[in-house]
Amino acid sequence: MKRKNTDQLLKELMDSNDLSRVLSDNSACFREGDLPHGLQALFDQQDMSKSALAKASGISEVYLHQVFSGRRTPSRDRLLCLCIGLGASTEETQSLLQQAHHAPLYARDKRDAVLLFGLSHSLTLPEINDALFTAGAETLL
Repeated sequence: MKRKNTDQLLKELMDSNDLSRVLSDNSACFREGDLPHGLQALFDQQDMSKSALAKASGISEVYLHQVFSGRRTPSRDRLLCLCIGLGASTEETQSLLQQAHHAPLYARDKRDAVLLFGLSHSLTLPEINDALFTAGAETLL
């Protein structure tokens, strides 16, 4: 079955009188997973300790453990710091932002454009913050 875009799915939801059928027919269209699972899956792909991740992300180890356990939901900026610390790709970062119900990075926003550049070029958090500062945008930390 061809995956539907959001507009197609929305139209089908609005036009249908049978919600359970729409949900079952389109089960592959709905996003799955939550932020702690998404972060853990990405972390498991890395060869680093949580202590090293905390340092690379500029986040305390206590807060990091709370995020991974689901007790805390990070702000958009803190989640971006985690993604940078994990060496996440742009696609992985966008997915985690979506799982946390945060706005995706938008290339037409100057600050987000700097962040997208940093992610796509595997820059470190200090390097990205320097680029943000140079561009006159708010830094992450």
